[in-house]
Amino acid sequence: MTTTPKLVFFDGSIVPYSEAKIGLMTHGLHYGTGVFGGIRGYWNDKHMQMYLFRPFDHYERFLNSAKLLRMQLPYTKEKLTQETCELIQQMEYRENVYIRPLAFYGDEIIGVRLHNLTPRVAILVVPFKPAINTQKGAHVTVSSWRRVDDNIIPARGKVCGAYVNSALAKTDAYLSGFDEAIVLDNSGHVAEGSAENVFILRHGVFVTPPITENILEGITRRTLIHLIQNELGVQVQERSIDRTELFLAEEMFLCGTGVQIIPVTQIDHRPVGSGAVGPLTHKLMELYGSVVAGNVESYASWLHAVY
Repeated sequence: MTTTPKLVFFDGSIVPYSEAKIGLMTHGLHYGTGVFGGIRGYWNDKHMQMYLFRPFDHYERFLNSAKLLRMQLPYTKEKLTQETCELIQQMEYRENVYIRPLAFYGDEIIGVRLHNLTPRVAILVVPFKPAINTQKGAHVTVSSWRRVDDNIIPARGKVCGAYVNSALAKTDAYLSGFDEAIVLDNSGHVAEGSAENVFILRHGVFVTPPITENILEGITRRTLIHLIQNELGVQVQERSIDRTELFLAEEMFLCGTGVQIIPVTQIDHRPVGSGAVGPLTHKLMELYGSVVAGNVESYASWLHAVY
């Protein structure tokens, strides 16, 4: 369960959570006219330091998502990172955290539009632990819901209203006894999980859908492509994936900032590979965990120290 933070960044300053209020008429609440991000902060006991993982990349995507909704935000990625660090410092966190920047149209007005509206910006930080047992692996299903198309709602932006699509897929999967859903695009190719990018291993090569397949341009996805190729020495192909390829995969995992890496060991009651976490996926999980925690010096440039 996520706990409520004591302090948040809201409308340009750090305030108590109880003072960050909006009205029931708020445009973003009625129409989903908002965007958000997700960033992780990792506490390293040995270094007595918290590291934000690739915050400039995350905030650049956040600002680009806002741009898709015609929002002109008065912040740079550097300023947003600075405000995040100050918020964490005031909260005195000494544990792993999840950071949620949010921009939404705060006008209290009825009417569907994006013009002549004023955005508001907030940043929240909470302790966060993934819910799925990554040692056991996840049992997933191919959803009956299709991924929202980029010509309907910008798929490469984290647009609040678009995540109803994800919620429908995730809840139907969960209530049917699965851990997660795999969503296809309108052409029938694999797009994403409910809120994660997808990788499969076939014939010794990792495959992931391209960014033109109505997927979120995931920063964890980009990170793992680099690590797979440069550290594991395994080829990565960005290409369309057919549904039945999932059933023939030697290994499979989902990835995202919040969940990090979720190995998939079953799909629609079929084992993936041996039915256990694959050896390459296991190596990648260990490597990624070391990188984000600040234990791999060669990737220090991806980290931003808070304290």
